[in-house]
Amino acid sequence: MTIDVVDRVRRRIVESGGSASRIGVAAAVRTEAGSIVGPNEVLDLVRVTESELVGAGPLEPLLRDPRTTDVLVNGPADVWIDRGAGLEPAPVRFPGEEAVRRLAQRLAAAAGRRLDDARPWVDGTLPDGTRLHAILPPLALHGTCLSLRSFRPRAFSVADLVAAGTLTAEAAQLVEAVVRARLAFLVTGGTGSGKTTLLSTLLGLIEPTERLLLIEDAPELRPEHHHVVRLTARAPNVEGAGEVTLRDLVRQSLRMRPDRLVVGEVRGPEVVELLTAFNTGHEGGAGTVHANCAVELPARLEALGALGGLERTALHSLLAASIQVALHLRRSADGLRALAEVGLLRRSDTVVSVVPAWRADGGPAAAWGELRALLAARGLRVCTSAAGERGPAARGGRVWTGDQRVRQQHMTERAAGDHVAGSGGR
Repeated sequence: MTIDVVDRVRRRIVESGGSASRIGVAAAVRTEAGSIVGPNEVLDLVRVTESELVGAGPLEPLLRDPRTTDVLVNGPADVWIDRGAGLEPAPVRFPGEEAVRRLAQRLAAAAGRRLDDARPWVDGTLPDGTRLHAILPPLALHGTCLSLRSFRPRAFSVADLVAAGTLTAEAAQLVEAVVRARLAFLVTGGTGSGKTTLLSTLLGLIEPTERLLLIEDAPELRPEHHHVVRLTARAPNVEGAGEVTLRDLVRQSLRMRPDRLVVGEVRGPEVVELLTAFNTGHEGGAGTVHANCAVELPARLEALGALGGLERTALHSLLAASIQVALHLRRSADGLRALAEVGLLRRSDTVVSVVPAWRADGGPAAAWGELRALLAARGLRVCTSAAGERGPAARGGRVWTGDQRVRQQHMTERAAGDHVAGSGGR
C-alpha cells in the first residue's frame, strides 16, 4: 500500500503544481490515503513520501553528516559511504531499482540536467554544491548507479590540515611560503586525495588586497578570502547549444584583471590558455591536475596540451616559464590524505621534469636548495628541522618570514607591468 500511496501522492503534486514541502506532502498524503488510515500511519507515509520527493531521499541523512565526502549507490541494497576513513557499507536500503532510478532522475532535474533512456548518464552539481553522477541500465549492468560527493561548507585552515595529518609542520611552513612568494603551483594527486581541499586552504592565505578569479567546471573551491570572482562552465542544453567551456572562461578571465588566476581542475585543452596566462604576467596562479605522482605531471600536461593543439616542445617551453612548484597528495589505505611531496619544475634542454624538493618521509630532497633560493629571491625564508634549523612553525609563530619591502616592490613592479600591458589595447 505504501508504494501505491507514494506514487499517487507524487502524481498529485506534479499534476497540481503544488509544493513538495512537508506541509504540501502531508496534505497530499491525507487526501490519497483516505480516512481509513490512522494518524500514526499518516506520519509514516509522510516520512516515506518526503524521502522520495524532497532532498536526496533516504541518502539525505548520510549527506548531512559533516564527515561525509562520498555516497555511492550500486543498487537498492548496496549503498556505501566515505566519512574520511575509506568506504564502508551504509545502513540504507531502497525499496527497489525503480526507487533508485526515480531518485537519480529527480536529482538530475534539480541539477538542471536530463536523465533518461535517450541520455542515460548525467554529471552535474546540485543547488547545495553536491557533485552528482548517475548512470542508468543497461549501461550499468546491475541497475542505476548513483555517486554523490559533498563538500565542506567552509574551507579548512592550515592549522586544521596540520591537526588532521594532511600537512606536517614543515610542510605547512613550506606551502605557505610558496603562496606568499607568488610562485605558480599545481596540486596533483589521484581522485579523492584532497586536492580541492588543499587548494582552497592555500587560496585563503593570499593577501586580502589581491583579486582571485576562480574558473571551475563545478563550484567546489571555497577559499576564505574577501575578493573572489567565480566563473563556472556550462554544459550544452538538450539541443546541443549553449556550451561554455573552461577554455572559453580562461580567455575571458584574462580581461578581468585577476591578481591570481585559478583553474579548479585542469583536464582539457584549457591548459594551453592557462600556461600562456601564467607566462604573461599573471604570477601566483594555481590549479589541480590528476596525476599518480609528481614526476608524471609533465606527461599529463603533454596529453592535455595535445588536446589543445600544442606540440610537445612548445608545451615544455611554456611549462618551464609558467609553473614553478608541484604539490603532490597521496591517500593512504586507511583514508588519510596527506601531502607526500613538494616538487620543483626544472628544465633540462627542451624537457621539463619535476625534481623532489621535499618529501614527507624524508624531509629536504634533491631540489631543496634550489627551492630555498627561489623563495629567498622573493624575500622569503623557510627553515626545516631536518636541515638543523627550527622554523617559525616549530616555534608556534607565523610559518613564513621575509622582507616585506622586497615583496611590496615585487608586487608594485608587477602592477606597473600590468598597467603598461593594459594600455596596449588588449
